[in-house]
Amino acid sequence: MSDETLDSIGIREILAALPHRYPFLMVDRIINIRGDLQGVGIKNVTANEPQFQGHFPNNPVMPGVLVLEGMAQTAGVLCVRSRPGHGKPKLVYFLTIDKAKFRKPVVPGDTIEFHMTQIRRRRSMWWFRGEARVDGELVAEAELGAMIAEAELGTMITEA
Repeated sequence: MSDETLDSIGIREILAALPHRYPFLMVDRIINIRGDLQGVGIKNVTANEPQFQGHFPNNPVMPGVLVLEGMAQTAGVLCVRSRPGHGKPKLVYFLTIDKAKFRKPVVPGDTIEFHMTQIRRRRSMWWFRGEARVDGELVAEAELGAMIAEAELGTMITEA
């Protein structure tokens, strides 16, 4: 377990750690990083994002599943960066989403902070508690689990 403390990492480091790209990259920057123990992902929500064309016209609301995805991507970067040499894994898989609650809509113009804190770790699996906040106010929360894989899922299943 790494407890390396960094002030922040930007989009280049996030792109180096995750396979996600536009329009599915949900984190612009990560601050207050403490190894794989905690960090805060930042997402600037803009009106020109594709989900707002259909969710909902004339009343754009960020889908809750994308808020959860932002939490997961923040945690994923923390996990990947905790690996020796920060080598990019083949894939990072979602394992679980528990206790998800949505408290307030996220709309264009908001800046979401994904506050992620590790609950536990076992080998290549991590569990985090996440809180999404806008202007300090809790908008969503959940417990998330993820696994780093060195092989693609189809390969893992056929080898099992």
